[in-house]
Amino acid sequence: MNTELFIARKLFFDKSNKKYLSHKIIRIALFGIALGLAVMIVSVAVVTGFKNEIRSKIVGFGSHIQIINFDSNNSYETKPISKNQAFVPEIKKIKGINRVDVYATKPGMIKTDEYLQGIVFKGVDKDYNWAFFKKNLIEGRIPALNDSARVNEIILSEQVLQLLHLKLNEDVFIYFLNEDENLPRILQLKVCGIYRTGLEEFDNVFILGDLKHIQRLNDWQNDQVSGFEITVDNFFSTEEIEQRVRNQVISYSEENSTILRTLNITREYPQIFDWLSVIDMNVWVILILLSVVAGFNMISGLLVLILERINMIGILKALGSPNWSVRKVFLYLSFFLTGSGMLWGNIIAIAIIVIQKVFHVVKLDPAMYYVDVAPVNFSILHILILNLASITITILMLVIPSFLISKISPEKAIRFD
Repeated sequence: MNTELFIARKLFFDKSNKKYLSHKIIRIALFGIALGLAVMIVSVAVVTGFKNEIRSKIVGFGSHIQIINFDSNNSYETKPISKNQAFVPEIKKIKGINRVDVYATKPGMIKTDEYLQGIVFKGVDKDYNWAFFKKNLIEGRIPALNDSARVNEIILSEQVLQLLHLKLNEDVFIYFLNEDENLPRILQLKVCGIYRTGLEEFDNVFILGDLKHIQRLNDWQNDQVSGFEITVDNFFSTEEIEQRVRNQVISYSEENSTILRTLNITREYPQIFDWLSVIDMNVWVILILLSVVAGFNMISGLLVLILERINMIGILKALGSPNWSVRKVFLYLSFFLTGSGMLWGNIIAIAIIVIQKVFHVVKLDPAMYYVDVAPVNFSILHILILNLASITITILMLVIPSFLISKISPEKAIRFD
């Protein structure tokens, strides 16, 4: 029988402990552990949920990886490439790649009788994956694109619609200017859908429609596009997959052909992803501070517990128990007490996360936070890691005050009052 564990369990479950001062102090310490762990779990859930939401929205507008003309600059007026590239079938075979779509972009301006708004017309074909925009569509429908005729339908954001005082199913005039022409080219298109993502930087700019319009505006051939958009299964493997895509592009490049390059989403929008990285640092500071506070709470509780059990310590030592054996009793007891506090911390945190995920209690200003409700990411793995790290740090911190037991003399301890 594990004697130390048996004694610790008796001390933990003994109802007569309520008469001791340490009982109230321990309860305060446990409340601190429960609250600290709950705050840590909720903080990680909110931050990871927020980052996932922002990343998914940015990727929705531009995919994870793009293949474009090497001569294309950072503007949306791009140099064309052929969509019939020999490397496309090989890229689709790369593990981790979900889709490969063609696209084209062209900057322009929407003009009404009273208002002007600069936009970027993003053209796609009938095979384009509309899942992101369907998710964020608040009114209307997606353009019904086909392979034969040009479709005069677009979707634009609620923000642009309000700025220009337009309505669903209303016709809009979009003006485009080519470098070698003095007069603009005009498209008359119908607003068939309205989306809202909360990312004003993108909502104020992008409208989506038929790729064939951009080909006609730029006098491109039917097989010419701005580039390829590649969607991967796991955001964190973007860099690795981009390297493999780049190798395929280089391997299949022919002499005197158009030189191509790859670009991933983090390099295209570095300011946004740098900002998301700063948020990680804030979370680490919160986690470290709360872990230290919880540890010191339990240290104070353990010291009081040792002080009130001086007589028991003296009797155990007089019966021949070594210092390490007596220390194990209190470490086991601390483990039980810490586990009790962590159990309540998990219950509180999971309840908060589920309530927010289901009922969207906490609302946010999209203009400030890019989302209208506080997003939460319910991850069992994150909860397990936080629990394991918290209890490990707390028990390690409790090893130090347990050394006090080795300084206690059995004779003085038994007579201690």
